[in-house]
Amino acid sequence: MAEAAPRPPLVWVVDAYRAGERTQLRALAQGLEAALGWPYEIKTLRYRKFEFRTNIFRGTSLNGLDAEGSDRLAPPWPDLVLSMGMRNEPVARWIREQSGGRTRLVFLGRLWADPSDFDMVITTPQYRVPDRPNVLRNALPLHPVSPARLAEAAATWAPRLAHLPRPYVTVNIGGTSGPYAFGKHASARLVRDAVALAQASGASLLVSSSARTPKAAIAGFAAQKAVPMQLYQWQRDDPDNPYLGFLALADELIVTADSISMLAEAYATGKPVHMFDTSAGRLGMRHDMQALAEGRAAARATAAADKDRPDIALGPLAYRALMRWGWKHLTRDISQMHLRLVQSGRMGWLGKEAAQQPATPTSDLERAIAQVLEIMAPDDHPQSIHSAP
Repeated sequence: MAEAAPRPPLVWVVDAYRAGERTQLRALAQGLEAALGWPYEIKTLRYRKFEFRTNIFRGTSLNGLDAEGSDRLAPPWPDLVLSMGMRNEPVARWIREQSGGRTRLVFLGRLWADPSDFDMVITTPQYRVPDRPNVLRNALPLHPVSPARLAEAAATWAPRLAHLPRPYVTVNIGGTSGPYAFGKHASARLVRDAVALAQASGASLLVSSSARTPKAAIAGFAAQKAVPMQLYQWQRDDPDNPYLGFLALADELIVTADSISMLAEAYATGKPVHMFDTSAGRLGMRHDMQALAEGRAAARATAAADKDRPDIALGPLAYRALMRWGWKHLTRDISQMHLRLVQSGRMGWLGKEAAQQPATPTSDLERAIAQVLEIMAPDDHPQSIHSAP
């Protein structure tokens, strides 16, 4: 009798609690399903008010969970857990403990615990994750933007934008993030510089806002009449959101550099990407990146020549102080990302350096899938966790 084909691993996605993190987790889960045929189940959790105590002491428990509001965690235990976010760390370790140590844990992004607590960590340079043999440091966050999805979106949106002359410059706008305020001054600069780029090539603008976009930026684009434009104002759960279509049809892209996820999705198009610095002077992203690359003296000299006014807000200033003097676990440093993107030629700053036309974009998702497959190899994972005894 022929042997039955081995069943695929049972994969749980212990879901993140931030939208950007959920996007990364689903990108990896969907990638594993598409490439390897591994189905997955999403486990949505809710937490108690003071759940952070279980993370401080690197716990292995469900003490932080609101059990009534969370999906049930019970046998059969998964072969693989994908998760992200500090609140989920104790839960992932608890699941592995219940399985007798056989569940593999793949964690994304920033960690509270040491990477040795997990089988694999997939992270990016803005997070201060120490180097370990099991740490995969990707250039950009994982995302679901694929050539197939872009082609489908282009076919949908091309007829709807046919009234606008080509080429297209797509503008994706984020908002205040971490140490970088994004207010009326940045909004005015973004409109000015985006219009200038479009005018230089006779292009139309495809402008897409997000949940964090300041009203000044939307109003500024709505008021400009210098170039043809399609402006989309973000709406929650809008099935007609043109974000992916604008990506797919772009000939060049401008992305506010506060959002590493939007930068990653723009890079996946294979088109030139211009990063927009949402601040200016000594509070600017370019200043922080230059301080990393060349030292503080060089960055100060460049900042002194910057005549643009930065936006000032208490939250970003407090975050900047925390980055400098606080506990590093509590912050991320996206200037690390900007430095690597510029040095590698993937992107340039809007109005400062020409954006590069990348060759075939590198696939961090493919690298991640290959590494997950390696840790799930039969020699390392000899027995199914939930198979019959």
